[in-house]
Amino acid sequence: MHYFWVISRLGSVVAAADHLELTPQTLSGQLSSLEAQLGGALFHRANRALQLTDFGHTVFSYADEMFKTAQALSDLVIKPAEDRPLRLAVGICASIHKLIAYRLLKPALELPRTVKLRCQTGDLSQLLKCLHQRSLNVILSDRPPADKDAPQVRCYALGRSSMSLFAVPELAQRLASDFPQSLNHQPFLATSLDAPYITELKNWFASRNIAVNVVAEVDDSALIKVFGHQGVGYFAAPTVICDEVCRQYQVAHIATINEVQDTLFAITRDHGSHDAAVQAIIEGPMAIVNSIGNSDV
Repeated sequence: MHYFWVISRLGSVVAAADHLELTPQTLSGQLSSLEAQLGGALFHRANRALQLTDFGHTVFSYADEMFKTAQALSDLVIKPAEDRPLRLAVGICASIHKLIAYRLLKPALELPRTVKLRCQTGDLSQLLKCLHQRSLNVILSDRPPADKDAPQVRCYALGRSSMSLFAVPELAQRLASDFPQSLNHQPFLATSLDAPYITELKNWFASRNIAVNVVAEVDDSALIKVFGHQGVGYFAAPTVICDEVCRQYQVAHIATINEVQDTLFAITRDHGSHDAAVQAIIEGPMAIVNSIGNSDV
């Protein structure tokens, strides 16, 4: 098959024989043997040149992928271990704000070694299944795993931030006056009603006799900001990303609620040591969150 692949790429038995340092007769014999085994002609002659048949094109597509993959593997294994790319598959709970997720991943992306990153969003139970199946290296979550899952995983607290409220400038200006009573019955956008910070926020509202009017529940933190940008209602986001939220979605800051906190966790499998990329995520966020004045760890 390798001989066929080389002949196909170079266009003739003679050129392939010279490249492989074999005789043309040897290659011709090997090619005939391969055609007999596969049950079809791989080439036909046209003006003294070899051209792939339709069957030959099909076989070549498989051979080309196979030998290129083998070459890539060969190139990889001859590199020193410290020079090989790190593959990082991260599960991100949909309710985590994407600007926060980027900050948490940034330390891994800044490592001296190349990091091949793949991100997958979903709910925590779905992501935990992927973690156990080894299709994920780490999960970023806004809640710790349930008790039934805790023995199989390790959970690291990365940091926490107070929550702030945002809306389009006109609505934000109106809600900022006489805060928090101004929020009574006003349209609220929730990322997920079971998100821990939403529960804390609802309790905070209840303690001040404020009726929460949830007009939309969207399990994607980026999409909910788009709704907020369109003036559908006000929404909550971590204070640590206040400036980015205002700039990116053209909304205004209403107020900060220090009593309501958003805590973030990294969840990994409960055995063995972590590679450099996962370790960078576990260790990095503390410094990032500490550098923001209106949050704590």
